[in-house]
Amino acid sequence: MKKINLHVTDETSRLRSVVLGIARGAGPTPAVEEAYDPKSRAHIIAGTYPSNDDMVNEMDAVALVFEKYDVQVFRPMQIPNCNQIFTRDIGFVIDAIFVKANILPDREEEIEAIQYIVDQIETHQVMRPPEEVHIEGGDVMLHGDYIFVGTYRGEDYPDYIIARTNVQAVEWLEVTFPHKKVVSFDLRKDNLDPYKNALHLDCCFQPVGKDKCIIHRNGFLQEEEYQFLIDLFGRKNCFEITQEEMYHMNSNIFSIAPDVVISEKNFTRLNVWLRSHGITVEEVPYAEISKQEGLLRCSTLPLIRD
Repeated sequence: MKKINLHVTDETSRLRSVVLGIARGAGPTPAVEEAYDPKSRAHIIAGTYPSNDDMVNEMDAVALVFEKYDVQVFRPMQIPNCNQIFTRDIGFVIDAIFVKANILPDREEEIEAIQYIVDQIETHQVMRPPEEVHIEGGDVMLHGDYIFVGTYRGEDYPDYIIARTNVQAVEWLEVTFPHKKVVSFDLRKDNLDPYKNALHLDCCFQPVGKDKCIIHRNGFLQEEEYQFLIDLFGRKNCFEITQEEMYHMNSNIFSIAPDVVISEKNFTRLNVWLRSHGITVEEVPYAEISKQEGLLRCSTLPLIRD
């Protein structure tokens, strides 16, 4: 069997191979107490939680874009009655290393569903952090020499089901990837209000193009950490999204190349800005999936970029 030759060093280089989640067989609408995030919880209570069919159609639209750009697509093995949309949570690639994430224990079987893909990677290129290291791929972002990490440093960390990456994870990344500059960001968390909750770093920030980024100031608890990113990218290269746009997940688009992104069709202001900078925007419907506080970056796990 031909091995997968992992290579990911940033968020925007030309994509060659990716794991795209699946929505089929996601099961019935969860009970309120089963919700992992405030946005899903609100839609469960309101009776507007997305249907399986709608989510399947949205993911099919993304698969077609990948086909158009000749990207190799893997899908997880289907587990009955299991939400397997958000593959970014369960693993991520740094350079040529595949890291199996330590996620919420209830979701462990999602990792088993991609084991057939992991089996195609050389054993020495696969690692899993120690048990006390909590980490999910939505909080890990590559930018050349940098690894950006979303975390929550509050002593009440255990009280937040939406705090997915702990301080131990930041330390583990520093030790495991000593050639990288690991920069962590303390994110705003709220178990009940989705307008005040940055579930992952990619819910309030993401690099795009060659030298630009999308950012939401209020997702960051420390002003100086937000300012670090503004200074790094340059204010003129930063697209500031509003609280409403963060709620709808405008920072959670996905890059196929520096000049090609997949974005939600309703992100009007963002999509105009991207096109004004010479970036091709492949628009897809993803508003139903976004009701679960995840969007395009959350449901993709890149394996190979140029």
